[in-house]
Order: sequence, then C-alpha cells, then structure tokens
Amino acid sequence: MFIYIGLTFLAVLMAVPFYWMLISSVKLNKDVFSIPMEWIPRSFHFENYQEIWEKIPLLTFFKNSTKLTVITTIIQLATSCFAAYGFAKMEFKGRDFLFLAYVTTIAVPWQVYMVPQFTMMSKFGLNNTHVGLIMLHAFSAFGVFLMRQFFLSVPKELSEAARIDGLGEYGIFARVVLPLAKPGIATLTIFTFVNVWNDFMGPLIYLNSTELKTIQLGIRMFISQYAADYALIMAASVCALIPVVIIFIACQKFFVEGVAASGIKG
Repeated sequence: MFIYIGLTFLAVLMAVPFYWMLISSVKLNKDVFSIPMEWIPRSFHFENYQEIWEKIPLLTFFKNSTKLTVITTIIQLATSCFAAYGFAKMEFKGRDFLFLAYVTTIAVPWQVYMVPQFTMMSKFGLNNTHVGLIMLHAFSAFGVFLMRQFFLSVPKELSEAARIDGLGEYGIFARVVLPLAKPGIATLTIFTFVNVWNDFMGPLIYLNSTELKTIQLGIRMFISQYAADYALIMAASVCALIPVVIIFIACQKFFVEGVAASGIKG
C-alpha cells in the first residue's frame, strides 16, 4: 500500500509541470505568472491556439521537424541495427576493442567537438541544410550499444540453425534476429524520435533560413527583445508535445519491456 501511495505521489508530482503548461496555454499572458497561482483559470482563452498559427509559420516548422525526425529515426535505426549485429553475432579481429572505443564516445559531450564539427560541415557546404542535420544524427553509439544488448540475448543456436538451412548473414539478420529485437527497436525509436524532435542547439547553429527552421526554433520566435508571450509559448509547446506523446503511447508496451531487458537505468 505504501509503495502505491508513494508511486501515486511521484506520478502527480511529475504531472504538475505538464498541467501548468496546459492551463497556462489558455490564459492571458499577464496571468501566466500571477501570484497567487491560478490552478483553474477564471476564463479560458482557446484563441491562443489559433493565434500561434497566425503569428508565425508554425505549420512549416512542424513539417520541417517531422521531416528531420522521421528520416533521422529511420536512418539511425538502420545503422544501429546493422552495426550492433556485427558486434554481437560476427567474429572478427579487434571486434571488442572497436566496440569499446565506439561506445566510449558516449561519454564525450557534444560541446567538446561542436566547433570542429561545425567547421567540417561548413567545408562540406552542408550548413543551413536539412541534410547536414540528418548526417549529424545518422549514427548513434548509444543505439549500437542498446541493440547489441538485445542481439546478444538471441541464442546462437537459432542463428546456426538458420545458417544450416541456407540463410546468409543478411537473411539471419532480417528473418531471425531482427524480429526478436522488437522491444529494442521500439525503445531506440522513442529515444531517437524524442531526441531529434526536441533538439534545439543543432538547428539553432546550423539553420539560418526561416523556411528550414524546426518547431523548437519556432517557439523561440514568441520571445522578442523586450518581452515574451508566455501564453503563446505554452500553447505552441502543447502542440509540439503531441507527436512525442503519440509515439510513446504507440511504443509504450515494447518500450517498458525493452528498458527492463536492456538494464538501462536513469
């Protein structure tokens, strides 16, 4: 009973910021930070949700974010699964050292190599393009590590039996190993989708044109030099949160199973 009470309290505590964002999105800007806090607004201003589409090209930003997120997620799933299969199921010299060196890059903050990376992308002529941002997220050491954990759990006997039946490595990967790693794929899909969709610094650094900007940069446009319309910011944030919620609900079952199976904490 005490465990459930504690979990319920934590769940409510985690939901408070989302509730505050939701009610703030239907307030007047002057009432967002009113003291004392109005947990139930005296009047609801749903016109905020109409105004956010009129003040900035929010639809364009949504399309750009969707394009970048979907393409990057698909590419990262492909590269992570192929690399993880090689590290988990194939024998070659220096495999473990190469995997360790690759996974170690997770510990290197992006801020460390941000400047040389920007210089390199500039020389490639990929600044202010979606292709440049997609290439930056195309490979993920975390994704390789996560999928490798699932592939290692697949018994070698299944691969050997498939090999005896005449399947090649690509056949074993596609018809034996990959179907058994659905929880891992769902988990990586959620992590990648949320990371790319919520990315702010990458588009801020690499995108200059308004028609190329993402939803996160679009929300920032409600902040002017001298003021910020927080009611509209919250309304746009609610809209930006919807795709993430949909993806999480769709993959929730596999996500919980995947996190439990991979041993990820934090």
